[in-house]
Amino acid sequence: MPRSPRLFPLLLLLLPPLAAGLGTRGAGGRRPECGPCSPERCPAPGRCAAPGIAARDECGCCARCLGPEGARCGGRAGARCGPGLVCASRAAGTAPEGTGLCVCAQRGAVCGSDGRSYPSVCALRLRAQHAPRAHPGHLHKARDGPCEFAPVVVLPPRSVHNVTGTQAHLSCKVRAVPAPVITWRKVTQSPEGTQVLEDLPGDHVNIAVQVQGGPSDHEARAWILIHPLRKEDEGVYQCHSANVVGEAQSHGTVTVTDLSKYQAPRFPAPGDHL
Repeated sequence: MPRSPRLFPLLLLLLPPLAAGLGTRGAGGRRPECGPCSPERCPAPGRCAAPGIAARDECGCCARCLGPEGARCGGRAGARCGPGLVCASRAAGTAPEGTGLCVCAQRGAVCGSDGRSYPSVCALRLRAQHAPRAHPGHLHKARDGPCEFAPVVVLPPRSVHNVTGTQAHLSCKVRAVPAPVITWRKVTQSPEGTQVLEDLPGDHVNIAVQVQGGPSDHEARAWILIHPLRKEDEGVYQCHSANVVGEAQSHGTVTVTDLSKYQAPRFPAPGDHL
């Protein structure tokens, strides 16, 4: 049965409010509330913290900065995060309500093809946008996790001087990925004059060693304690660290003064029998 011509005028009357209810936009995909774009009325563009991720506002008219990783976002200002980032809420009371920080949607450090470690893949992408382009894809993620590197001595042991009966303490700090194995050795010489490395503590009951990770990422600290200190403990001590990439060592010297050689002579008392 053919449709009645009387229905067409009725449908035409219903279309405009129906379209408004569906949230349709005008020509070019602009929001209806935006109105005509007048660039001369846009606020003066500020300097973006990350120029590589600048964009337009919601109306597609005025230039606007997108927040880089770690930037504030949300709130009445409506600050938005750059591509690959999400606005994560901060703990209550630390920031205005409805605000947060831009964080990478993919958490975790990554190793770049340039051999550098980046806190996230978003930081790597931002670096790639600003780095000189030798060829497409010149800087990319090599693998998850930080880049591996051989141990580096951040804080070498300091030489100490003490007297017998007291104690001597040496420490060293090392950075490496993966975590290194740290050992203490005493450097001595054989009767033939060749260098000998004695692993500690060995059979020395007066020597204790300890290794602990931190306080920063990919760092480790090692200590050696000698107590009570004896004259034969004098010498050079080596802090040796190694992982699958390489090794490193640093040295500290322990100097011991024998108090027995400096004891005051005892004079006989009046009642002593000679």
